[in-house]
Amino acid sequence: MTGNSCIVLPDDYKGYNLEFFCVPRHYEDSLESILIPSGLIQDRIERLARDIATNLGREPFAALCVLKGGYKFLADLLEKIKQCYRFSAVNSVPFSVDFIRLQSYEDDHSTGKVKVLGVDGLSFLQNKNVLVVEDIIDTGKTMQVLLEILEKEKPKSVKVASLFMKRTTVSSGFRPDYVGFEIPNKFIVGYALDYNEYFRDLNHVCVINEHGKEKYSKKNCKLSS
Repeated sequence: MTGNSCIVLPDDYKGYNLEFFCVPRHYEDSLESILIPSGLIQDRIERLARDIATNLGREPFAALCVLKGGYKFLADLLEKIKQCYRFSAVNSVPFSVDFIRLQSYEDDHSTGKVKVLGVDGLSFLQNKNVLVVEDIIDTGKTMQVLLEILEKEKPKSVKVASLFMKRTTVSSGFRPDYVGFEIPNKFIVGYALDYNEYFRDLNHVCVINEHGKEKYSKKNCKLSS
């Protein structure tokens, strides 16, 4: 189902049964369903890469990845952007990569406060085209804080690419320039999206179940970030 230039998963979308795909055995009892298989994720990223490369034209850009969940999306997206340039003699352009950390979640709840880490030394973004790469947009408030920070550096332009955007009644109304999937208001894990630092090693994007939330809650786990 397609709309607003992204794939929209309706609220009653159930995803796929775990038995149809391979997931790490240590997570089998902690997942409700596979929302988006890894192959579909890769195909969607390929199209996003083509759209971004087309829109940038011959303009160099700086990719700014939001850690930690965005690192896998960044790597796959940039690789596919390079492939687009490789087959276009006129559009090949250089790009740089940097990283930033934003923290607003504890377990599966937003704290309502945004902690910004690693923002020192962003003056190199001045007069540059910036592509912010994020894993998921929830309320949009966290991204708006980051965009306010970036605006102070006076970049030439800023575009946001997010692999997922969640439909929620508490949304600020912010919408990225590039969106892979619009999803229901469910807590997802996998493809580098975590729950207290777990599930990043899961290739598919899955819905965590209540047992998984309890099993990997901070009170039960001592895994450091």
